[in-house]
Amino acid sequence: MKLYSFFRSSAAYRVRIALALKGLTYEYVPVQIARGLQFEAPYRDISPQALVPILDDDGELLQQSLAIVEYLDETHPEPPLLPASPIERSRVRSLALLIACEIHPLNNLRVLKYLTGTLGLSEEQKLAWYRHWVTTGFTALERRLATESGTGRFCHGDAPGYADIALVPQVANARRFEVDLSAFPTIVRIDAACSALPAFQQAAPARQPDAE
Repeated sequence: MKLYSFFRSSAAYRVRIALALKGLTYEYVPVQIARGLQFEAPYRDISPQALVPILDDDGELLQQSLAIVEYLDETHPEPPLLPASPIERSRVRSLALLIACEIHPLNNLRVLKYLTGTLGLSEEQKLAWYRHWVTTGFTALERRLATESGTGRFCHGDAPGYADIALVPQVANARRFEVDLSAFPTIVRIDAACSALPAFQQAAPARQPDAE
């Protein structure tokens, strides 16, 4: 397998975690999206959206991080990333989608560049935007994780899985942009439990070959 990735991309970070949890080896292909190289050939030829990650599995080009994670779980079922029962799987997917659909898209690199470049927002205004949407999303997520019986050591139960794969990169981004996390003790606790595991450490941005 070959993973097209950028060390700071939270979407690519999710796939790196899944690959590490599954114990799968792959070739890391850096795509410098901060410098706009995703818009140039040959990468644009394989990624119509000019986004990372792309997972090349024996010539099959897989897109969208959570779809890739589910593909990996289906093709390499041990250890499982999703629980066994439909109701539990629905819960876990909803936690992951709260992050991947409600927080991340508002704060990814192309949105931030549009805010400052096209709309002319200041750096301070951009940071206020970023922190607002993380705080809004984390407020809802914290309430769910703190009150729902399915939460254990991790987002669901006592083994890391699909929701944790979405959570850890978003917490890393929140810290990078100096979001106050004091109101989210459950999120911080789960992030710490994940970050103590070798798979999450291996997938961390600072450990990637293109880290700056």
